[in-house]
Amino acid sequence: IGLKLQKLPLFHDNDEKSSLLLQLYPLRASAMASPSLLHSSASSFHGRFPALAAPSSARVLRNSVVKVSASGTVLVEKSEAEKTQRLKTAYLERIIPALKDEFKYVNIHQVPKVQKIVVNCGIGDAAQNDKGLEAAMKDIALITGQKPVKTRARASIATFKIREDQPLGIAVTLRGDVMYSFLDRLINLALPRTRDFQGVSPSSFDGNGNYSIGVKDQSVFPEIRFDAIGKARGMDVCISTTAKTDQEGQKLLALMGMPFREGGGGGNVGAPMRKKKLKAHHFDAKGKGKGKK
Repeated sequence: IGLKLQKLPLFHDNDEKSSLLLQLYPLRASAMASPSLLHSSASSFHGRFPALAAPSSARVLRNSVVKVSASGTVLVEKSEAEKTQRLKTAYLERIIPALKDEFKYVNIHQVPKVQKIVVNCGIGDAAQNDKGLEAAMKDIALITGQKPVKTRARASIATFKIREDQPLGIAVTLRGDVMYSFLDRLINLALPRTRDFQGVSPSSFDGNGNYSIGVKDQSVFPEIRFDAIGKARGMDVCISTTAKTDQEGQKLLALMGMPFREGGGGGNVGAPMRKKKLKAHHFDAKGKGKGKK
């Protein structure tokens, strides 16, 4: 949003006092500039443009002429880089020292960090519809801030009616500032807006410190309008870290603000999952009713 302050000419009249006006000109609207109005205008843009009141003084001179002088910064516009550095700054200043103290790292390069984030979305029936495919790619681009690529079938499978090189989904790999920006919005905006959200499961690590989470409805992101999407789609988010163990990876994400569910198996992170023993008659279609109850 482009903002500009413009001084209007000073008009002098014998009957009325002249004044110096400051007008605030956004892109599509204009409004008179005052400390209260500037504050409300800045608040309407989700706090991205914090308003600072400009100190001013006025004196009445001869012949009813009013002299107004103002100084100070009226609006401060934060760049996109500064807004995306919040989580990265917290990692450098607060998370790294905490991890070094807890795990007794000797070298700072041993401290785990988030290496990349892969967002994958299966388009399903949208593969047969070009408009649905373009809409899905547009939604993922709005959410992640990066253009996704199509994932295609490597071989033909007649059973599932899949042809070779047919688009099956879309994926995007995030690194750097875009990665930190997406992770910040995922933790602080998207997950709390999920219906009946009770926290994420701490047992979704792969054994090497990498964490995967599924989002059932992508409309939880504020960039997506619920009435604009034609069909509710979900997506998978895989957070790849440099941690050696799941315990280190969970502590890293927890310090970043990941809302892990309490009592959801966090104490057994890294332990092998127990598989339910299945008897042979469970797979016998001609069994005498065994295992059906």
